[in-house]
Amino acid sequence: MSDLTHIDAQGNANMVDVTQKSVTEREARAEGYVYMNQNTFDLIVSRGHKKGDVLAIAQIAGIQAAKRTSDLIPLCHPLMLTSVKVHLEPEAPTDEQPQPRVRIESLCKLAGQTGVEMEALTAVSVAALTLYDMCKAVDKAMRIEGIQLLEKRGGKSGHYQTPSASQSK
Repeated sequence: MSDLTHIDAQGNANMVDVTQKSVTEREARAEGYVYMNQNTFDLIVSRGHKKGDVLAIAQIAGIQAAKRTSDLIPLCHPLMLTSVKVHLEPEAPTDEQPQPRVRIESLCKLAGQTGVEMEALTAVSVAALTLYDMCKAVDKAMRIEGIQLLEKRGGKSGHYQTPSASQSK
């Protein structure tokens, strides 16, 4: 019927059976950006926001989200993550990128039977949403863009790197 792994032959939703898959080391990296006005950027960088250190709060939210991915995304397996890292980096405007932004990158790891791409993507997404939530009172025009898988390692399909990943570092 389809090459989609979460749909069975009758078109019904299906949680993929990973029972026979080998346990291997797996990891995934993802990224995303939150664009904002200069005043909001300055407030974040100076840690002068009345809600506190919004970058630290977004970092914790991203880590927590990775751990709860199977509760948020239907048909995802609950995973025993061995490492989750979320890094938020304010990026001042440049000639190539004239609007201030915060770059968010996640790295998720485990030894298991299925990959951690969704956990890495969820970590970035929720960190970005948290940053937006913390700052929306001062900048409703913020936008979240560019959430993507950068790289994955392990499993049957091996190593994958997004073509733009080498340029994003």
